[in-house]
Amino acid sequence: MKTESQYHYLLLFKPFGVVSQFTPEGSHRSLMDFGPFPSNVYPVGRLDADSEGLLLLTNDSHVAHRLTDPKFKHPRTYLVQIERIPKESSLEQLRDGVLIEGRLTLPATVRVIDGEPALPPRPVPIRFRKQVPTCWIEITLSEGRNRQVRKMTAAIGHPTLRLVRIKISFLSLGKLLPGEQRSLTVQETERLRTTIQLVNKH
Repeated sequence: MKTESQYHYLLLFKPFGVVSQFTPEGSHRSLMDFGPFPSNVYPVGRLDADSEGLLLLTNDSHVAHRLTDPKFKHPRTYLVQIERIPKESSLEQLRDGVLIEGRLTLPATVRVIDGEPALPPRPVPIRFRKQVPTCWIEITLSEGRNRQVRKMTAAIGHPTLRLVRIKISFLSLGKLLPGEQRSLTVQETERLRTTIQLVNKH
């Protein structure tokens, strides 16, 4: 059994075009390009290669389980650039749940963001279509189905153009830039374990 000091908790800003694993896949780079990392950590959940943002890496299987098992419903927050300006009725669909592959999504928190969020530019810009306006929304989910955000916005007729995860529970990107990582502070680690109700479980 590991002692507390043997557990590692790292936040990484996963860049666009990088897979959420330590081995390359096809033409995509891997997390290994942004190390060094402790040899036994792994990402909690995943972001697709064409998505960006916050990854938590750890060797603490208890924390990983609590954050990824759908029954615990821990929130994840994303900034999403979509095609066209959504009506309030479309946003309500996202909030109430949309049908994806025969199953409704759980209720979500959704709001429109005024203007452009303060994000680093993407190395591969989104396609620009002069006649099609775009809009940014913030969406918080309590489940993590495969490519869920993209499927949800497509279901209401607003395809996702750019997707950036900015928070996992209370943990946020902060001042990290794409490819940068940092360890959680002692206070953040204690708060994380309290939030997911794992105090004194090791």
